[in-house]
Amino acid sequence: MAVYETNSPIETQALGEKLGAELENGGLIAFTGGLGAGKTAFCAGIARALGCTEPVHSPTFSIVNVYPGQKNTFAHFDMYRISTEEDLYACSFYDYLDEGALVAVEWSENVAAFLEEPYVRVDIAVTGPSRRTITIKGAKTV
Repeated sequence: MAVYETNSPIETQALGEKLGAELENGGLIAFTGGLGAGKTAFCAGIARALGCTEPVHSPTFSIVNVYPGQKNTFAHFDMYRISTEEDLYACSFYDYLDEGALVAVEWSENVAAFLEEPYVRVDIAVTGPSRRTITIKGAKTV
């Protein structure tokens, strides 16, 4: 487990980029953190590490945004309105994992019972207007 402090969205993105570089061959990242905590900013850094060129947006209304990258595909999920395994199948969650994409799940606590180990867990806490405390479990080098 590692704990980081960031003081801006740019620093949060940079930390995401480091994790994305470590996991460029695929895997699962489970995020927790409240609204506005910086989960999507962190994911923008992950996408950059994978060579994705499209701007990263919150998948709140679409459930999943998929970004093709030079190194791998990045599938960015929002599970705020998802709570059953049937919902996970319906939004192709398992398909992206099976295809080797790097999959990020915001609001992972809503589907925690269906997530298989091993996966990386990223908890983001708001500790000031731009300050975040980010705890990463399950990563090797970040």
